[in-house]
Amino acid sequence: AKNIETISKRYLNVKSQNSKINNQDVFQVVMDAFTNAIDPHTNYFNPVNAVAFNEDMSRSFEGIGARLQLENEVVKISEIIAGGPAFKDKQLSPGDRIIAVAQGDGEFVDVVGWRLDATVAKIKGAKGTKVRLKVIPSGKEMSSKPLIISLVRDKIVLEETSAKKKVKTINQNGKEYKMGIITLPAFYADFKAANAGDKNYKSTTRDVRKLIDSLKTFDKVDGIIMDLRGNGGGSLVEAISLTGLFIDKGPVVQVKDLRNKIEVDEDENSGVAWDGPFGVMVDRLSASASEIFAGAIQDYGRGIIMGSQTYGKGTVQSSIDLNKLVNPSMLQRMAAIVTKNKTTGTAPSATTAADINLGQINLTMAKFYRVAGSSTQHKGVTPDVVFPSVYPMDKIGEDTEPSALPWDVIPSSNFKMVANLTPVKPNLIKNSEQRIANSLDFKYLKEDIAEMKKRDTEVSVTLNEAKLKAEREAQEIKSLTRVNELRTARGLPTIKKGDKATKQDAFDFIEDESLHVMGDFMQQSGNYVMNLGLMPKNN
Repeated sequence: AKNIETISKRYLNVKSQNSKINNQDVFQVVMDAFTNAIDPHTNYFNPVNAVAFNEDMSRSFEGIGARLQLENEVVKISEIIAGGPAFKDKQLSPGDRIIAVAQGDGEFVDVVGWRLDATVAKIKGAKGTKVRLKVIPSGKEMSSKPLIISLVRDKIVLEETSAKKKVKTINQNGKEYKMGIITLPAFYADFKAANAGDKNYKSTTRDVRKLIDSLKTFDKVDGIIMDLRGNGGGSLVEAISLTGLFIDKGPVVQVKDLRNKIEVDEDENSGVAWDGPFGVMVDRLSASASEIFAGAIQDYGRGIIMGSQTYGKGTVQSSIDLNKLVNPSMLQRMAAIVTKNKTTGTAPSATTAADINLGQINLTMAKFYRVAGSSTQHKGVTPDVVFPSVYPMDKIGEDTEPSALPWDVIPSSNFKMVANLTPVKPNLIKNSEQRIANSLDFKYLKEDIAEMKKRDTEVSVTLNEAKLKAEREAQEIKSLTRVNELRTARGLPTIKKGDKATKQDAFDFIEDESLHVMGDFMQQSGNYVMNLGLMPKNN
């Protein structure tokens, strides 16, 4: 009976959400179908999606600093973002439900039953403006008297999606190395703040330079790894300037436009932030700007690329504000039509031309090419040392997109390699393959890949409850056995069924193998690389 009740609620929620689909949603679906038939990266963004896209690029937004979700027709706070107004005010908590919103000292508008994006639009607003919320605290009945909380909106910087560092120590053949790892989720830049003259604007290169300075000065690391796993790209400008932290001037990427005109984008700044041993981790989700960076590091011989073949997105998109393509008088006519056809129960409709937002379109305008001439489109970047992929290569990647542009090659740009690392790669590959062959983690990964491929060939699914329960129980036993074999291998005590996993169980074996590849690189190529001035003198 409980299961039936749960499923019934889910169906009712789906029905309710479907009833809130508006003309913008329908137009988004139609445009997605049209643009994807031309190219997988030419996209239309309706006004709501356009705002989300631009916030993601800048890693910031203006509001109260809370993440929201919809649950049973009510907007609930899922997370309070550190440093934001809600965090500093300390009155809101995860699980609290927002039932009404007021701008400044204005009247409250009931938002129960609203779409999530409409409620979010009400709560967000310009820095320095006031918003009031009617809130039912977590754990209280919906019939409880709501609290009224007043907050002043501010700029929220999403630090969890910014570059971060950590230090790992490894023992490689009896010698210890301190390795700095910089995790970079995306190539971001707050261009709006930069154009406004904000000296402290957010950018990838600025953040990474500070992290490198810290790794050198305070942590005194022997080598650095840039972790680009899962990094889907972002700002081309940041990809170029970030590369400049590791090479001393020179071409970083070539761009060929629709007229076959080739432009070479260069790092024009002298000097480097780090001239020691360097490596880059990539995976199948590393795309676009990540591939530009990894490809440049590889072509220059500046470092070792480790992981699995990257996504293969080698196209350039330009964002176009559709409002700028429309005559002002047309926007006025649109506003008049919207005003005439206002509906209730949704976010407030436009009343003037200034309120009309047509969204934006990202158009594919050109293709990227590595400094050596090869396109990153379709093929991506093949690492120097290849690991088994945790993602299905036949399902994820540009080469799986039917409308993807093809791979090609253009003449090499005029660049000077930092080092020829070809002689040291065979030993790195050999040692890595031996470690992977003896690794339980990689053994289980390969088993999972084989199991996934097997399931893909299955054409039927059992609905027999007893059989499904037996399969689930067998899977749970298999998972527990794996966990305990891994814990034993790492000198940890075994756990029983029902015990919670610990942080020690979340072992990043891909990162660990990358660290050992770098250890090999620093030992086997020490004298060779040192002669080129790439290694710290104390090594």
